[in-house]
Amino acid sequence: MTDLLTRRAVVAGMGVLGLGLLAGCNPARGLDFKYGKNMSNEILGRKFKLKDTQGNERSLSSFYGSMPMIFFGFTQCPAVCPTALARVAQIRKMLRGRDLELFQPVLITLDPERDTPEVLDAYVKAFDPSIIALTGTPEEIAEVAREFKVFYEKVPVGDTYTVSHSSTSYVYDTRGTLRLSLGHSLNAKECTEDLLTLMEIC
Repeated sequence: MTDLLTRRAVVAGMGVLGLGLLAGCNPARGLDFKYGKNMSNEILGRKFKLKDTQGNERSLSSFYGSMPMIFFGFTQCPAVCPTALARVAQIRKMLRGRDLELFQPVLITLDPERDTPEVLDAYVKAFDPSIIALTGTPEEIAEVAREFKVFYEKVPVGDTYTVSHSSTSYVYDTRGTLRLSLGHSLNAKECTEDLLTLMEIC
């Protein structure tokens, strides 16, 4: 945590010198992520409309004012999804104050047929109560996956199936502009360091 705070102090100092571009996030400057990828020139996920587990319609604009981290998964995922959700919980423990309030993790299910709202809500809340889960019809989920260029497919396993899928997390700024992608192999500390960089500059 000390290392994260030290890096944050450096970034804050850059902001004082005018390199932080606090009035507007310029993708050509300032967004020098140590671990993730700068996605400022990419346009993904602008049009999605899904429902949360309480039945409320959600779109990217629903998260304006926060910094959503959107990732995909499903409740019967054997390893990748639990790891991603546990990482979210660890990230939240590393964030403090306004940074913690800004960070909004969002899971979109890739298995809406089995992930009922009740099952989905209980699953994500078991990792952290702040996580918002979104679902829709199979057709809506397929369209959103295309929007995000997310690969997924059903894979037969005996008399049931699992879902093979890509596992990148996408982070937006408070105005709904995609800024950062975080690979599944990154740990919570590495993700938090990049998130703090983004929060300082954008």
